Amino acid sequence: MTVFAAPRLRQLWADLLAVFWLRPGLMTLAAILLAWLLISVEGRVALPDGIDAWVYSGGVSGARDVLGTIAAATIGVAGTTFSITVAALTLASSQMGPRLLRNFTRDPGNQYALGALVATFAYALVTLRSVQEAPEAPFVPQLAVSVALLLAFACIGVLIWFLHHVAESISVDRVVSLVHGDLAAALAALPRGGEAAPGTDACAPEIRGDAATLCVPARGGYLRVLDDEALADWAAEQGAVLRLRLRPGDFAFPGSTAGKVWPAAVRQEAQAALEQAMTLGETRNAEQDLEFVVRQLVEIALRALSPGINDPFTAIAVLDRLGESLCELAGRRLPDGCSPRHGRMCLMRPATTYAGLADAMFHPVRQAGATQPAVAIRLLEVLAEVAGVERDPARLAELRRHAALARDAACRSTEDASALRAVADRYAAAMIALQQDGGAAAQGTMNTRS
Repeated sequence: MTVFAAPRLRQLWADLLAVFWLRPGLMTLAAILLAWLLISVEGRVALPDGIDAWVYSGGVSGARDVLGTIAAATIGVAGTTFSITVAALTLASSQMGPRLLRNFTRDPGNQYALGALVATFAYALVTLRSVQEAPEAPFVPQLAVSVALLLAFACIGVLIWFLHHVAESISVDRVVSLVHGDLAAALAALPRGGEAAPGTDACAPEIRGDAATLCVPARGGYLRVLDDEALADWAAEQGAVLRLRLRPGDFAFPGSTAGKVWPAAVRQEAQAALEQAMTLGETRNAEQDLEFVVRQLVEIALRALSPGINDPFTAIAVLDRLGESLCELAGRRLPDGCSPRHGRMCLMRPATTYAGLADAMFHPVRQAGATQPAVAIRLLEVLAEVAGVERDPARLAELRRHAALARDAACRSTEDASALRAVADRYAAAMIALQQDGGAAAQGTMNTRS
């Protein structure tokens, strides 16, 4: 029996970690339980000798004042701080892209900071509730009040750290680094080895009988995760062949064609297996969709190159990270979308290729930065650096193509002689690094217009 639960569980766990309220909610619950526990053991457990000087020893009114002040201060600071933070992030998102706000909400540091403030507020309220002023039996949970004071001082440290953290998180270099971290993690999960076969067209399954059409479920959305292995195992068990037209990152329209299955007799079983293997959602996911993170980086560069901002240095920082990603990809194999079982092809689907990844990285930046020679110069330098790491001939050919496109775009968009000479020099160096005689090519095609 084929099991399709693993990708769904991984996706569910990733979504839970990204939920902004989960960690603060758990911390608040833990604080409430801690307050209840300390109040319950008050007077039942003897304190160690010498610790009395460190324990709160005030009366009922003093305990109420302390706890009330802590509760009011923490909830007020939490509300004010996060209101200011959201305003700052909204301003930053207008320059770097609104989709990057997701990086703030899923940041564990932000969640723990909110959790510390809210948890201290809840702890103080629960402890305050236990303070009793009855003449015959007044009760002050001295140990619990002492812990409340410690939590209050801890919140001061959390507040200072959080303000520093927010100032860092809206820095463009920090944002670029965080987004690149997602891409680096996705690349690190790829297997090592040579370049994979070029897509599903290279797969040659043995197909017999008529085909049946498979449809997207009634609830559409972005294909976030596709369990290829479990789906291929199911096809092998049934003696079927599946050819899908969707890949992770594609938008699946409700009721549209998702692919075909051979033979047609297993259509209903194949439809059920496909729906179990697919995880649809409202947003794209980086686990199996490398282009999603690449487009997040590229969006930062495009906004920086817009006329309203005109910041080529941010675009250059993005190009550096894109080049770093291609260096990390060197020696790793991209999935080809083909899943054989026992020497027989069972599943085929579209897959991200090196050419498609490079196009997603460099086409938009080159087009948006056509009037900025510095961007083209840095793009050629990045390609030369990647060439020093990459050894696959097909990948080097793609890098040569992008080097030529960058050179041509720079030549068409500027008449500055020094900029054109710099572009020609960088292009020649890139061609040498890419194992091509770039000097002759540059002289034959470069029009300096000087």
